[in-house]
Amino acid sequence: MKLAKLKLPALSFFMALFVSGLLVAFSDSKVLALKGNPIEMLGKGFSTAGSAYWALFRGSIFDPQLAEGNFWGGFYPFSETLVTASPLILTGLSVALAFRAGLFNIGAQGQFIAGAIGASWIGFTFDMPIVIHTLAAMAAAIVFAGLYGGFVGFLKARTGAHEVIVTIMLNYVAAYFLLWLLGTTAFLRPGRQDPLAPEVQQSARLPHLFGSEFRANLGFFVALLAAAAVWWLLNRSTWGFRFRAVGANASASKTAGISVSRVTTTVMFVAGALAGLGGAVQVLGSEYAMTAGIGGSFGFDAITVALLGRGTPIGTVFAALLFGALRAGGLTMQASTETPLDLVLVIQALVVLFIAAPALIKAIFRLKNIDGGQTMTSKGWNG
Repeated sequence: MKLAKLKLPALSFFMALFVSGLLVAFSDSKVLALKGNPIEMLGKGFSTAGSAYWALFRGSIFDPQLAEGNFWGGFYPFSETLVTASPLILTGLSVALAFRAGLFNIGAQGQFIAGAIGASWIGFTFDMPIVIHTLAAMAAAIVFAGLYGGFVGFLKARTGAHEVIVTIMLNYVAAYFLLWLLGTTAFLRPGRQDPLAPEVQQSARLPHLFGSEFRANLGFFVALLAAAAVWWLLNRSTWGFRFRAVGANASASKTAGISVSRVTTTVMFVAGALAGLGGAVQVLGSEYAMTAGIGGSFGFDAITVALLGRGTPIGTVFAALLFGALRAGGLTMQASTETPLDLVLVIQALVVLFIAAPALIKAIFRLKNIDGGQTMTSKGWNG
């Protein structure tokens, strides 16, 4: 990604923080109590917003209080950011890859759950050697979720069914199937009545990166490798050229001899596999046991991450790290400053809002000769 293309996302993020800071300041009762003294009110508002963002930093990157006895212990919040960002990178890549091929994969949530089911099942059912067990669990996640996503591509290619409607419906199917599955004897943990699967065996778990006191695990490097693989696929492979060609103009691609139906099915299979790999990283890397809420909001946040990353693998990685930091630091911001946790969601929404309105950013900062990068259209990403 060229430096010029980073300007609009950076300015959008700045504007989101600025507007959110105003919301933090003027939603505080202590600030509003000073409305009779505008200068003091303004100072208090800046102080309140600064304290909130400092708490956000301490909860997502480095906490000096945790570093008092052990300097490296201060980076525990950054470890939590990586834990959250890893599945977000993979699900974001799933959505971004489909976008580049002109498809709207709204079903990353369901594909994430399908992958988590496959990884969990292999993880707690079979006894295998270390490494092989982990690879087998991840392979099962890729196959389960790939088939789940590929089914959408097959339906679109053969029947013309719109992928948005199909993927949304399959999200519900996956969620309720998981809830039913956790009530069966095969997936319900012995001695428990609540929907909780057995823990995956130690041999299937992803190793920690920085020791057992940090939760960051090898899943982050798996996500980075997946991002590199998607970049190579899109920019250096024949199949990637076909994906981009169909995304740019399906009719012209068909005239040129490209099988649009095969590309559609393949793209959705790969997209599903990426989201499923995110589910595997979540189960094998941090949660270790599948619950009804294993998917969280990763699949839906992936859409925002892909949009913020402008449909590129590198952009998706940085967008996922940003969202991971916001999610990890939000709890500290709420506990330290009494700032509502929902405000973190407001920051995320404002980032997307300003990203989706490049003309507004250009007008605010009086930018004329700046490349806005790729833009989302009904036929995929242009630019």
